[in-house]
Amino acid sequence: MSEQAHVDAAPTEGAAGAPGAAATGPGAPDPRRWRILGVTLAVGFMVLLDVTIVNVAIPSMRSGLDAGAGEIQWVVSGYALAFGLTLVTGGRLGDAYGRRRLMVVGLVGFVAASAVAGSAPTVETVVAARLAQGCAAGLLTPQSSGLIQTLFRGRERGIAFGLFGLTVSVSSAIGPVLGGVLIAAFGAADGWRWIFLVNVPIGLVLLVPIARLVPGREREAEVDTRLDLWGAVLLGITVLLVLLPVVRLEAGQRGALVLLAAVPAAAAAFVWWERRVVRRGGAPLLDVGLLRRVPGYASGIAVGTLYFTGFTGVFLVMSVYLQDGRGLSALQTGLVLTPFAVGSAVASPLAGRFVDRVGRLMTVLALVTMMVGIGCLSVTAARADSAGGWVLAGASLLLAGLGGGAVVSPNMTLALAEVPTRMGGAAGAALQTGQRIGAAVGAALVMTAYHLALDESEPGTALRAALGLSAALLALALAAAVLSWRAARRES
Repeated sequence: MSEQAHVDAAPTEGAAGAPGAAATGPGAPDPRRWRILGVTLAVGFMVLLDVTIVNVAIPSMRSGLDAGAGEIQWVVSGYALAFGLTLVTGGRLGDAYGRRRLMVVGLVGFVAASAVAGSAPTVETVVAARLAQGCAAGLLTPQSSGLIQTLFRGRERGIAFGLFGLTVSVSSAIGPVLGGVLIAAFGAADGWRWIFLVNVPIGLVLLVPIARLVPGREREAEVDTRLDLWGAVLLGITVLLVLLPVVRLEAGQRGALVLLAAVPAAAAAFVWWERRVVRRGGAPLLDVGLLRRVPGYASGIAVGTLYFTGFTGVFLVMSVYLQDGRGLSALQTGLVLTPFAVGSAVASPLAGRFVDRVGRLMTVLALVTMMVGIGCLSVTAARADSAGGWVLAGASLLLAGLGGGAVVSPNMTLALAEVPTRMGGAAGAALQTGQRIGAAVGAALVMTAYHLALDESEPGTALRAALGLSAALLALALAAAVLSWRAARRES
């Protein structure tokens, strides 16, 4: 089967309609699908923005909360930890109980946690609020990919995933800019609070269109609502055993790395349990048989995980380098990183439109482009001492953004093309769990490389070492993409 057929062979089930939804016939696409997508992407942008927006606020939070580096690290990484722990469970709950219900619950929780974080008197309260924020984000995010699976098919699905990829890439890249603007506007002492408080009015406004537009579960639909609690526990333990050592490593505590030795056993226990649930006719948290049965799904998880491992650390290390190593303000740092967002904004929608024609070759070419951009950035940013030097650094980030923007959406489109829509939330969440794990691991590895190099050399050399590691991690993603592309060619 060709890659074009993979995309177009997606299930043709109609969208579950909310009360009063218009329809043109059985199985017809929901005429409001693009408006629904716009609302869900707005929510997704806000949630994913909180992954990187705090990076430029680290100095402000240290002074405003009189907190140590280890405590602030939990503010930054606790969100990613809780986010990764709840993604697949959130996707499964959406499959079972409807996207609208999960989005309302998740958004209310996210808004409440943001209000607590922004008004917190102590760093411990901020850490607790960030963990709650991450759990709410894990309920919200899988609903976007689940809705795309349900509401769109054929070429439209590629376009929708292109816009989703745009949201992922731009939210990650624009976070430092918005963080810098807020800190500049409200001052270094309390500017960090508005990074969280700004979510409150935005989230409350978004609750209205979610309740009115997002489809719920059809009452007559035969959906198994049983929850695989043991599966959720086993998967949560597996993800925790990966992410907790990473968080501790970022805080300079390497002893927790011993927990990684237990990851294979925990993962094997999860797979065994899920297969047991399927054999007994139950409702698994995630049907692990999809990894074997669905073409491109396993390789899509591998490419996405490795891409985020190499990609995410770039923004964190650049934020630290520009502020601590070059003395730039939070706003200036955000502006320097803006060209990546511009490149992603251009490439993501285009990649979504043409993925059905180009197939997996697109991710190969995109990763090559990004690696070239990162290589150029390691030279230009470390030597930028004039306006011309910063222009070259910006051009390097633009090139990297053009490549990065064309990775996420094609990879998700092709990975989920033949996943049944009733499993779209959990299957998409598994992809995003890999992305969150990759992001956390990559940020820890790249920042560790930067600090180790900084102990022996000056900031520019340390930056080159860190970005070199990012490029090496992206090379692993490229190898996985090439293998997937060659496998697809053999099948066709």
